[in-house]
Amino acid sequence: MNKKAISFGKISLNVKKTQEEDDEVSSTSGFGTFGRTPIQEHKEIEEIADDLENQHVHQVMGIKNFGKKAKNFDVEAMVEEARKSAQEAAKRKLEEEASKSDETEKPSSSSQNDDDEDDEVIGPLPPPNLKQDEEIGPPIPADLNSKASKKGKPKGSDNEDSYDDLSGSDEEEVLTLEKRIPNSHEVEMQHGTKAVVALAVDPSGARLATGSIDYEVSFWDFAGMDASMRSFRTLQPCENHPIKALQYSTTGDSILVVSGSAQAKVLDRDGFEVLECVKGDQYIADMAKTKGHTASLNSGCWHPHIRDEFMTCAQDGTLRLWMTENPKQHKAVIKPRQQGGLKTNPTACAFSRDGNTVACGCYDGSIQMWDHRKNFVNTTTLLRDAHQKQTEICSIAYSYLGSYLTSRGNDDTLKLWDLRNFKKPLHVFPDLFSRYEQTDCSFSPDDNMIFTGESLQRGQDVGRLRFYNTKTFELVTQLEVTKSHVIKAIWHAKLNQLFVSCGNGVVKCYYDQKRSLRGAKLCVVKTHRKKHSVEVMSSQQIITPHALPLFRQEKLRTSKKRMEKDRLDPLKSRRPDLPITSGQGGRVAASGSTLSSFVIRNLGLSKRVDDEQDPREAILKYAKDAEENPFWVAPAYKKTQPKAIFQNTTEDGDGPSDPKKPKT
Repeated sequence: MNKKAISFGKISLNVKKTQEEDDEVSSTSGFGTFGRTPIQEHKEIEEIADDLENQHVHQVMGIKNFGKKAKNFDVEAMVEEARKSAQEAAKRKLEEEASKSDETEKPSSSSQNDDDEDDEVIGPLPPPNLKQDEEIGPPIPADLNSKASKKGKPKGSDNEDSYDDLSGSDEEEVLTLEKRIPNSHEVEMQHGTKAVVALAVDPSGARLATGSIDYEVSFWDFAGMDASMRSFRTLQPCENHPIKALQYSTTGDSILVVSGSAQAKVLDRDGFEVLECVKGDQYIADMAKTKGHTASLNSGCWHPHIRDEFMTCAQDGTLRLWMTENPKQHKAVIKPRQQGGLKTNPTACAFSRDGNTVACGCYDGSIQMWDHRKNFVNTTTLLRDAHQKQTEICSIAYSYLGSYLTSRGNDDTLKLWDLRNFKKPLHVFPDLFSRYEQTDCSFSPDDNMIFTGESLQRGQDVGRLRFYNTKTFELVTQLEVTKSHVIKAIWHAKLNQLFVSCGNGVVKCYYDQKRSLRGAKLCVVKTHRKKHSVEVMSSQQIITPHALPLFRQEKLRTSKKRMEKDRLDPLKSRRPDLPITSGQGGRVAASGSTLSSFVIRNLGLSKRVDDEQDPREAILKYAKDAEENPFWVAPAYKKTQPKAIFQNTTEDGDGPSDPKKPKT
């Protein structure tokens, strides 16, 4: 055989061809030739150039025919040695050699059929003058080749691995499901003190939005956060209405906010309001005649493919489709009905993955679906007793492939449905207590698991997030999240991270160090640095070197010394009053807590009066002192009172006066 060129198809080895056919193949293999066919003299020139190149390689590296020609082997001796080694080797070594030979070497053996023209040959090209009975490399014995072919390849296929070999057995699949959950590390974010009942992640995984019953919505940017995990913006978009649902649009440029009011809002990525839906007329009986909702909203979601369309459901018994171009009037209205034809309130709504189906879970326990491409008059799928009547269906979610549906209800159950046989659930997962109307459920990105949160009951200490197998319906694992209720959970397929919101205002992010990308991993590695405040001098310093000591100002080189000095000054530091170390009644005790004690301490007696002393004697004791040093009445009239002039009764001053004597 002549030398062949390497082509980008299968490299085939055909030993039955004649010398003339090999010459034709060698001239047409590979990419072929372009333009005129080369002449024979050109081939001779190439052969001479190849010989010169081989000589140069032999001089430099000591190897002849590098990549061009193969060495000659003694085939019979090598076959005997291989047979002896195969008989002496153990079974385990046979399996290892078979696996290694399949991966690294694929030599041709004499037992192979000459008609297999499609077998792949990997390695250097065969020598040019190879006969039909010659082989390349040591051949594999027949018994070893048969065992290797039986163990290395499944039944019914020669060159492809079966699904069982790739995925493993059933027991290994259960273990791999548990390992697929990204929960090796966790990060905690504090939204507030009340329950976080709304959670949304950007489709690209760059931002997170959380909403709570404390009326606030917080925005978290993973690229801008550090290890302190603080939100960059917190606002109250709907005033005093609790937030019930949040969802980013398919492009991630806007976010839908569903609150307890009758008007849904759309915000941009930074939290600024883009639009607000109109409120309907509550005095009109027919809800189809109003332009908007007339009661508080329950849930809402974006269309998966139409960028500007979203849906809301409310307590007025309607679902409404909206377009961001016209928020003043709904695009379409859907009215779900009960068994007897009366209206019922939809508590959860969702679009299918392809966007062709609108589904909602109602308060009467039914799940109803409509075709998005037709008029919303009759339901395409209706299941009355999906959950217990007079209980809210918290959440409904479609699988990524679109063939399964899961629903979570306040009747403490989680149900898995097959949309191809939507009459009975595939399985019912009981004993899942739910306290909130926003407790949700969802599928894993590979549709092999469904997960939901669980609220705390009496006697329980830790809220859990449970994972179930969609094929065997067994509990895969459960994560102990926090000492509170577990409400919302999102498994982001692009980041491979789990976001869980709790009843104590905590939002946790679970990720795997190896299989998760970006997201919270960007924040953990960033250290929190405290920003130093720049101190600005309010007044300029006047330098007077020859001033008198009285007016001289001390020159402070640094602001630290000045702050220490001002700290010691009680006026500049605004030191509060020091506490009283003695006495009772606090600071009032210094002057008296009552008016009588104040008079006694400041105006009255300076000495204490004993209770056993006679009060008359105690007063008369100060009579002489009162005459000599008057304090009460006499000093007040001393300056204004005239001096008293008294008439003598007699001339001598003795005896009674004469009444007939005229007065002078």
